Amino acid sequence: MSILDSYNEFSDAQAVTSSAISNVIDLGSTNTLKDIGNGTPIYLVINTQTACTDSGSDATVVFSMESDSTADLATSATVHTTTAALAFAAYATVGTNVVCVALPLGKTYERYLGVRYTVASGPLTAGKFDAFLTRDPQKWTSYANGQTA
Repeated sequence: MSILDSYNEFSDAQAVTSSAISNVIDLGSTNTLKDIGNGTPIYLVINTQTACTDSGSDATVVFSMESDSTADLATSATVHTTTAALAFAAYATVGTNVVCVALPLGKTYERYLGVRYTVASGPLTAGKFDAFLTRDPQKWTSYANGQTA
């Protein structure tokens, strides 16, 4: 079983109705570039936690993981992985695994790491996402909050 802790979690049922940034992980007190996997594969996983809705079912979302020297990811964010603009049906249903991608080994990241949700052709009227890092996405299992595994 894979254990998820808050230090590896970007979003825990984060409501996304317009473009937004997740919680940001601070990789350390300096802005020197870091290899977050230290030679071990790390995966970014993003799941739909609560069903998404919009008035025309036409909203698209781009999901990207970025790092930057500032916590708001607004200075000169480096995009490490991104999706195309996903059509509503590709992410709207509860339990949809939207992203499960191995981060490149040996890649260096700036101090602050986060997920950007870019909503277009929307807005969404409801929808929540979970986003986190894990070493073993195949063994990761979702349990209701407050439940014993």
